[in-house]
Amino acid sequence: MPSFQSLIDSCRDDWNRYIQHDFVQQLGKGTLAKSCFQHYLKQDYLFLIQFSRAWGLAVYKSHDIFEIRQALAGLKAIVDVELDLHIQYCKQWGISIQELDNLPEAKANIAYTRYMLDAGQQGDLLDLHIALAPCLIGYGMLANWIQEQSWYQAHNNPYLSWIEMYTGDEFHAAMQTEINWINQRLANIDSQRFEQLVKIFTNATRLEADFWQMGLDKSY
Repeated sequence: MPSFQSLIDSCRDDWNRYIQHDFVQQLGKGTLAKSCFQHYLKQDYLFLIQFSRAWGLAVYKSHDIFEIRQALAGLKAIVDVELDLHIQYCKQWGISIQELDNLPEAKANIAYTRYMLDAGQQGDLLDLHIALAPCLIGYGMLANWIQEQSWYQAHNNPYLSWIEMYTGDEFHAAMQTEINWINQRLANIDSQRFEQLVKIFTNATRLEADFWQMGLDKSY
């Protein structure tokens, strides 16, 4: 019976390149250049805007009131809560709302977010969730991975609050809810359908890794 873990196992090398990217390791060691993190934060603001569109698409792709409410909750969480929190967090790193509102969108950001939206538009609700999964679930997994490493440096790490956000109970509860949702829908699919989902998941995972590299390179 396929599961979310089966998706990871089907693209293990790509998954590890994402989870264990140099950007992630430098975060955990506290050695990441401030300018790289600032570039990531700026682009992540633009990412969240597109992410909210993806949840709007999830509302449209839903088939019953339970799915509609779940997708709407995700949309409202981003629009009403997460974007404001991100803006406040950016202020702590010297990034103003005026700067955020006038940012050019990096190519890696465009590639990743438009791929998610395209996967959802061409497919069904499950396709969309699989495209979102490397972000929705992967951030919690990579934050856990950081804390498990012998080189992890919590003391005086300027990125500690970021790491702890994704190892916190609230994020992990949401992550587990998403894993359970995906597992329930993978339970009854055939091998051909699973391979289609593996392709979406693998592509999204690679694009997540490119997003980290964009942060390191400070590229547009």
